[in-house]
Amino acid sequence: MAWLWYPFIPYGKLTIVQGDPGDGKTTLVMNIAAKLSKGEGIDSEMKLTEPLAVIYQSAEDGLADTVKPWLEAAGANCENISVIDESIKSLSMIDERLEEAVIRTKAKLLILDPIQAYIGGGMDMNRANEARDMTKKLAVLAEKYQCAIVLVGHMNKAAGNKAAYRGMGSIDFFAVARSVLLVGRVEGEANIRAVVQIKNNLEAFGHPKGFELSEDGFHWLGDYEITADEVLGGIAPKANKLEQAETNNAMQSNEIFNLSEEQGISRRTLENAKKELGIRSRRINNSWYWELDKIRPE
Repeated sequence: MAWLWYPFIPYGKLTIVQGDPGDGKTTLVMNIAAKLSKGEGIDSEMKLTEPLAVIYQSAEDGLADTVKPWLEAAGANCENISVIDESIKSLSMIDERLEEAVIRTKAKLLILDPIQAYIGGGMDMNRANEARDMTKKLAVLAEKYQCAIVLVGHMNKAAGNKAAYRGMGSIDFFAVARSVLLVGRVEGEANIRAVVQIKNNLEAFGHPKGFELSEDGFHWLGDYEITADEVLGGIAPKANKLEQAETNNAMQSNEIFNLSEEQGISRRTLENAKKELGIRSRRINNSWYWELDKIRPE
């Protein structure tokens, strides 16, 4: 199995990046595209040897006045980022121009942002049979050219539902995707966003990641201790007796964050200290723990 970003974005498959409006999913995807266009990765799991060609379709932002300036601000080599002209005819997921563009540009990443804008006239993304038809053709395209296809999707307002059922449209979109990433805000941290994998049919789930949005731009934080329930605003599950027995030498990350907050230590500072000390994390059921007995020696 080949990966654009292990274990989050596979080549030859569909990946969904979903989240509430304004929570940073487009910013994340755009910064990934910018890095790839220069032959760089967002982290060490993007192992590139040369710049990649990217097709970036955004229906919600103007190309000249919004998308291109954002990409340039992210340091993109815009010569390696293509856009399919929609001035005469709108694009859809089953449009032949998608395959034509992948062939012409030799793109290794195709982004459609958002999913809702590319369903095509007369299609209903809430109907399972129509959703399957749309995603099947995209999946064939991805497989044929070993291109990673990323669909960016808004989430619905059904608070309290599982992340899989909060994606807009039929659950078939979620079913066809091999990887689904949830992007959302971190409670109490106005500028920090989390990336949590909520589906992976190809490998074990990747560790949650974090990034910061500040006045001077996008900053990748790397591994971040958070769960999908926390991103969605739910209550983190409590450890049962079995979990407690398995974590005698570990401490639940939420407890560490609460203690640090009482001491006036920010979450970002704590994450940086964790990385410097070589503290490892492991997930037991739905909770993350820090292995405090395995601190890397100086």
